[in-house]
This record gives sequence, structure tokens and C-alpha cells, in this order.
Amino acid sequence: MTDADGRRPLRVLHLEDSDLDHELAMAHLQRAGLRVQAQRIESRAEFAEALQGDWDLILSDYNLPGFSGLQALEMLRDSGRLLPFILVSGEIGEDTAVEAMRNGASDYLLKNNLARLAPAMEHAIEAAEARRARLAADEEVQASRQRLAELAQHLQTSVEQERSAIAREIHDDVGGSLTALKFDLAWIARHAGGEPVRLRAQEALETVTLAIESSQRIMHNLRPAILEQGLVAALQWMAQRHEKRTSIECHFHTNQESMQLPAGVPLVAYRTAQEALTNVSKHSQATRVRLDLIVSPEMLSLDISDNGRGLSRQDLAKARSFGIRGLRERAATVGGWIDLSSSAKGTTLILSIPLPATAAQDETNTPGVAGTAGHDPSAWGEL
Repeated sequence: MTDADGRRPLRVLHLEDSDLDHELAMAHLQRAGLRVQAQRIESRAEFAEALQGDWDLILSDYNLPGFSGLQALEMLRDSGRLLPFILVSGEIGEDTAVEAMRNGASDYLLKNNLARLAPAMEHAIEAAEARRARLAADEEVQASRQRLAELAQHLQTSVEQERSAIAREIHDDVGGSLTALKFDLAWIARHAGGEPVRLRAQEALETVTLAIESSQRIMHNLRPAILEQGLVAALQWMAQRHEKRTSIECHFHTNQESMQLPAGVPLVAYRTAQEALTNVSKHSQATRVRLDLIVSPEMLSLDISDNGRGLSRQDLAKARSFGIRGLRERAATVGGWIDLSSSAKGTTLILSIPLPATAAQDETNTPGVAGTAGHDPSAWGEL
């Protein structure tokens, strides 16, 4: 039922043991132009039952037989409902009023000043509606963040699956064809009747060799097959390869030579190190970089630090600087996070990933981890 202007009456639960005081409060509200549907109760049991109803506001006396307004406020708070609560009493002291407000009461009034009841109720209801709207917005933001995190994880998984598929095609189709062509050219070079033909075949053989090396490099970037030998072997291989390619000293250290990690964690650690080393070679002007892999029963930590020029605030604030953001999104897919610190003495990036309690420390299913850093499991046969 609504008023002529379309507004419904305010639904008020009144915790009051005096029928006269109840009628007096309702009279003040009616005089102020408020239309109210009120229910008067006076005991703890009645309040507990009525609390399940649909109310706009709760008015409560302070002193009740075997019950109090502060106890009612505590029951309301424990219920989790966001209802405005106004304490009304003829003998409430300042300390009690402060305690009530601290515990969540919207307002407090004295019974000899009920002229303020109507505006206090309107203000309390508006404040409660604003709070509910704010909480609903916060919940929506949190849900949106969760959806974005799930989308990022799905995209990362899809990208890695696509990378793996392309790498397999390069290995099986392109790699196989180039290797066969290399053998044919080698045969032609050995059996050529004239020196010009032999030299041309030798030049073609060198070109095919470069193509094979490029294919292997592309395949490594797409899908780190070295991870099949374990994360330690993969990072050792990456450090050696980076030092050889860039002439930047690259040292790798770990407290575990072998480890068993949850699915997805080794790839996240590998990609983080790969991106960090790429940034070091492109931007840092460093001469030395160090990778430290520390694994405990509770946590994996990968620390990549260099002695380069460091990053400025402007570098980190670039609108299209997606490298660090991408690393953070990737880390989040396995419950991890990225910490980045930088100064004029260099930059340090730390990947931290919590590990489940069931993660074992001894990786028995990855033979040959130690000493395999130079092994390339994706390489094609040599002549």
C-alpha cells in the first residue's frame, strides 16, 4: 500500500514496554507528516522473531524488563542486517549514548525531545540506504575483479596452449622438413661434380642451418621444452643462454636442486624470469644479473636483480607499460604476486608463490635435473 505520491509507509519495529510511550512516539511521527506502519514488542524473544521481518528502521527503548536497547543492538549486529537503529530513552547517559553509537546505533534521543524523532529517522534511513548501496557497489567491484582474474587466467592458459600447439607444428613440420633438406644438401655437397655446385650447396646448407637454429629459438620462446627437465634445469639453461647471447654476466643460485611443484607454477616462474631477463637486456644497461630461486614447504620465491640504471617513476607509469602488469596477472593465476623495487644501483623483481602444504620437496619424477642445463630437449638431430 502506498501514499498518493507513490511512497509506501515506513515499516518500524518499536521495542518499547510502555504502550503510552509508543503512542506518543507515533503521534510525533504523524504530526511530522510521516506515514508509519509500526509493530510494538517488548521482550528478547519477540525481538528475535520480529528481526526476521522486513523493516525500514528499529526504534528501541533503553530499559526493558530483562532486556536492554544495547542488547537489542548487539542482536541486530550479529544478524548481519543493515537496519538503522535509533535508541530512545528517558534516562540515557552520555557514556551509554557514546557506547551505542560506537556499536552501530544510528542515533539516540531522549523521550522529552521527540520532536527530533522524525528527522532523525529520515536521516538514519537515508544513511542506511547509502551504506547498503556502497556495500553493493563494493561487492560488484570485488566480483568484477574476480571475473577479470578468471578471464586473465583463462587467457594465459589459452595463450600457452596456442604457443604449445604452434611449437609442436614447428618441431614436427618445419623442423622435420628443414632437417631433411639439410641432409639432402649435405649429400649434394659431398657428391657435387664441380666446385661451383659444391660451394652453392654449402652456402644453402649454411642457410638451412641458420633456419633450423631460428626455428629452435622460436620454439623455445613459444614453449619451453626444457621445463620437462625441471624448473632448476630450465633456469640454469636460461641464465647460460642469456649470458651467451647478451654478454651480461648471469648467475643462477637455488637452495633446492630438485623439487616438485604444483601444476602451472614452473611455467609462471619460467615466464617471469624470461620477461625479466628480456627487460634487463633491453633497458637496464646492466653488466650483471642474478637469479635466486628459494623454495620452502610454504613458498616459492624467485628473485631477479641487476646492477643497471634502475627504473624511474615515469618508466613505471607509462600508459602502455604492460610488462610488469602482465607479470602480475600471470603470477595471480597461481595465487602469487610480484614485488618490484628499483634505485640508481639496480632493479630487483621478486616473484612469490604460496605452495600447498602437500607439495613435496623431492622431485623423484624428473631425472637428470642436475647437470642438464646444457641439454636442449627440443633440438633436432645433427649431421
